[in-house]
Amino acid sequence: MNLKKLNRIAGYVCMLLFCLSVGVKAQVTKPDINKVLHVAEEQYKSYLKLYPNAALYPRSVNKDGSIRLVKSKDWTSGFFGGNLWYMFYLTRKGKWKNEAIRHTETLENEKYNKTTHDLGFVLYNTFYKAYHTTHKNSYKEVLLEASRSLSSRYNPKVGAIRSWDFKPFKYPVIVDNLMNLEMLLWASKVSGDSSFYHIAVSHADVDLKYRFRPDHSTYHVLDFNPASGELIKKQTFQGYADSSCWARGQAWAIYAYTFLYRETRDSKYLVQAEKAADYFLSQTDLSHDPIPFWDFNDLEIPNVSKDASAAAVVASGLLELSTYVVAQKRYYEKAQAILSALCTDEYLARAGTNQYFLLKHSTGHRPHHDEIDVPLIYADYYFLEALYRYQHYKNLKDVL
Repeated sequence: MNLKKLNRIAGYVCMLLFCLSVGVKAQVTKPDINKVLHVAEEQYKSYLKLYPNAALYPRSVNKDGSIRLVKSKDWTSGFFGGNLWYMFYLTRKGKWKNEAIRHTETLENEKYNKTTHDLGFVLYNTFYKAYHTTHKNSYKEVLLEASRSLSSRYNPKVGAIRSWDFKPFKYPVIVDNLMNLEMLLWASKVSGDSSFYHIAVSHADVDLKYRFRPDHSTYHVLDFNPASGELIKKQTFQGYADSSCWARGQAWAIYAYTFLYRETRDSKYLVQAEKAADYFLSQTDLSHDPIPFWDFNDLEIPNVSKDASAAAVVASGLLELSTYVVAQKRYYEKAQAILSALCTDEYLARAGTNQYFLLKHSTGHRPHHDEIDVPLIYADYYFLEALYRYQHYKNLKDVL
């Protein structure tokens, strides 16, 4: 075979490889929402048949592979009901609305729970959707009572809501806690009670003062002296080290400072949301896919678990963030890339597997050796939320 013919064959091979690469890229440009809904319909239909008790809620899987169900006091109890609401929004099928109501109303008694900062996760993710959909006044009253319960954990000396009540912490304020402020801001609007707004903004401002490092990565835990309000220590509980950046913690910050800007129009929150997002993306851009490792600074990367839950939270947050900033296209395309990756078989479960959860490869609490490389219910929640936001992106302000 002469050299000219070899060059021609090589040219054909290069062209074929290029076309294949373009084809692959085209396949992942847009998330396959229909594929996800097919899986979700099958998974949730099977789950509800096997576990009809609406007072138990799926959280994850145990170390033996069995499904982990929790009661209403667990911080994750509201996510499944929220998933069912998104199934109704995405499909408009009444059966999902009925199940969403059933799995929402069993949470009502948590409105009196003053022992947790997670009432937004439990009740806002469910009762807000119930109220928004049905306009039933009793659902609104649940959220207002929950907002009063959450406000009881506010210490004016610290200027923030206490996260945990266990030792060795004095007065811990974790980055996750930001997510529950959305319920307080909503409660202020619908009730006219400005105390909810002032507590939420005070908490956000204290958090903003101490949460971020110079590179805009986050500390997980801020521990304060409850008597003086003085910051004692910046540390982690679920991350790799006090000096590391726990991926889901960074995701919470991006998401929360975005809605804080939406509800207050204070530009400092938007600026911080962008900076936190840029840090997150600078880390995931180094990976072969946009799904982060559980902690960006784990020294054993890449031989550690990913966290699809952090990716789902960020995708949802970036879609909203993109509507407020100059870098709209960049954040939108990053969210799209994350969702496309989560729609692939690498992360999206096959129907009948994964204990009826949607996403694989999340990490709950690695330092505690719990929920490592497993499905997590809140990964599915923010995944469905992000897909819903993506589907309605042109009118996003109307669905937030």
